[in-house]
Amino acid sequence: MKISIERAALLKAVSQAQSVVERRNTIPILANVLIEAEGSDVMFRATDLDIEVVDKAPAQVERAGATTVSATTLHEIVRKLPDGALVTLTADAAAGRLTVEAGRSNFSLATLPKEDFPVMASSEYASNFSIDAVKLRRLFDKSKFAISTEETRYYLNGVYMHVSTGEDGKVLRCVATDGHRLARIDTDLPAGADEMPGVIVPRKTVGELRKLLDDDDMKIAVSVSETKVRFATPDITLTSKVIDGTFPDYTRVIPQGNTRKLEVDASDFARAVDRVATVSSERSRAVKLQLDEDRLILSVNAPDSGAAEEELAVSYNDERLEIGFNAKYLLEIASQVDRENAVFMFNSSGDPTLMREGNDMSAVYVVMPMRV
Repeated sequence: MKISIERAALLKAVSQAQSVVERRNTIPILANVLIEAEGSDVMFRATDLDIEVVDKAPAQVERAGATTVSATTLHEIVRKLPDGALVTLTADAAAGRLTVEAGRSNFSLATLPKEDFPVMASSEYASNFSIDAVKLRRLFDKSKFAISTEETRYYLNGVYMHVSTGEDGKVLRCVATDGHRLARIDTDLPAGADEMPGVIVPRKTVGELRKLLDDDDMKIAVSVSETKVRFATPDITLTSKVIDGTFPDYTRVIPQGNTRKLEVDASDFARAVDRVATVSSERSRAVKLQLDEDRLILSVNAPDSGAAEEELAVSYNDERLEIGFNAKYLLEIASQVDRENAVFMFNSSGDPTLMREGNDMSAVYVVMPMRV
């Protein structure tokens, strides 16, 4: 195999591949990227056995062929090459070496046989549809902060993507929760997605998917089966196993009867929470909200480190309420608001609180209070 490829195209493809590779693994071939050259394209394939990413880049292919080489080492070499360099990759199967040349730089890397590289079995997908990158990005960006990191409840270690019924009919919905907070985000149901099985997309896949979604004008082809999910752009295909488990009935957690309404400027609120939380104890990070007629007082009282208080002008016309929250959870939820105003709906100091953006019900957040 012998190919010549621009550094920028090579770096983009290799960086996507090496991020999938697990740093510590007991199977040497999994640390490698499979390079396959044919026609006028070269494919870079990497896997950790749960996720597989295939990145296609244009190249001058002198001799077609395939080899595998350490993904991290190749990425580091390409990253350090000068901008605009033309990189030549030459594989010598007999010697088990890949030569990387650019200008006066020359590297010789150890390879492993391409036959040893595991390729994820193709699957029959029950549902295939396409969706705007900007819509898919919103679904996952606004929900991923609530993914649980607790390994014992493994079925919460991802985003539950499924078809549901929203305010105006059927929607494509993403939900994530860790038991303390919950995010539920909706978008219009794409054509062809009606029969999609609900799947839990793992946390690592959500992170890798984010790299495919930067181009607002792009369409993403989505394929879903009971066991796998695939996201594809013209150049990159990301295939992942889904979490084998049942996502809990999240609808029971979303409060319906909360009537006390607080309307506040989202960025002012986030900054105020951040300031008063500076003195909160590292363990509890508790912030108390005192609500009165058009007034909100945020306070922290930490015996070890001190106290803080800040007052905000808000819209609130209900009876007095005192309620406590984990500052980190409040900040994460407030930072999801794209509009100016965040609307909090309270019931009592012991009940879950609902947050939304203005009157928009396509993004709803729930946070559990804590005793302060």
